[in-house]
Amino acid sequence: MSSLLEVSGVSVSFDGFKAINNLSFQIGEPELRAVIGPNGAGKTTFMDIVTGKTKPDEGRVIWGEKSVSLIGMNESQIAQQGIGRKFQKPTVFEAQTVRENIVMALKNPRGPFDILLKRGGANDREERVREISDEIGLTDALDRTSGALSHGQKQWLEIGMLLAQAPRLLLVDEPAAGMTPAEREHTTDLLVRAAKTRAVVVIEHDMEFIRRLNCKVTVLHQGSVLAEGTLNHVTQNQDVIDVYLGR
Repeated sequence: MSSLLEVSGVSVSFDGFKAINNLSFQIGEPELRAVIGPNGAGKTTFMDIVTGKTKPDEGRVIWGEKSVSLIGMNESQIAQQGIGRKFQKPTVFEAQTVRENIVMALKNPRGPFDILLKRGGANDREERVREISDEIGLTDALDRTSGALSHGQKQWLEIGMLLAQAPRLLLVDEPAAGMTPAEREHTTDLLVRAAKTRAVVVIEHDMEFIRRLNCKVTVLHQGSVLAEGTLNHVTQNQDVIDVYLGR
């Protein structure tokens, strides 16, 4: 499998503290990957670098078949490349319905031929909204105000809004936080399905949630990759055990 995203030799410091230290990371398409590590391991900074929120001091961030460098692009330009990010706290338009949230997020064709042929019309849009709402499990809630949804449902809606933009890489930060067991199970299934057609990176602390994802795990520590492999493999690694026990 060729790499969709390749992070190579990336480092970044904040006020003398090295948050990311010679980090290298690759993911293909489609692929599901979990990223774990203790607090301060560099997980969020890693996502910040990939999405253009933070510029590294050194290293490369290469994207896609044409090996485009993401360094130097702003957040909007990187999003247009096909990289979507979901933060831990759901950010939906609470005064709008589920349907309206998805419609606002849809990636509509806007080229001259699309306009000429009237592609992307109301019928196509509604069909796509239905596809996304079915995928995230909110079809019965399409006409509900988003502010009335449960915490888990808001998380699913935000994932759906990202899927509406047709990303090739989806970065998801702690999706299971604050969810009920049933909501966590639904979220697991949603991410596994999403990863069948794109790359998905999940940062999470809930090990049972990660076990259900049943995917390759990357362990970060002090801004570097400490171990990679199945969850069973990395949790039996003595270095990983020592890090999590604070030794």
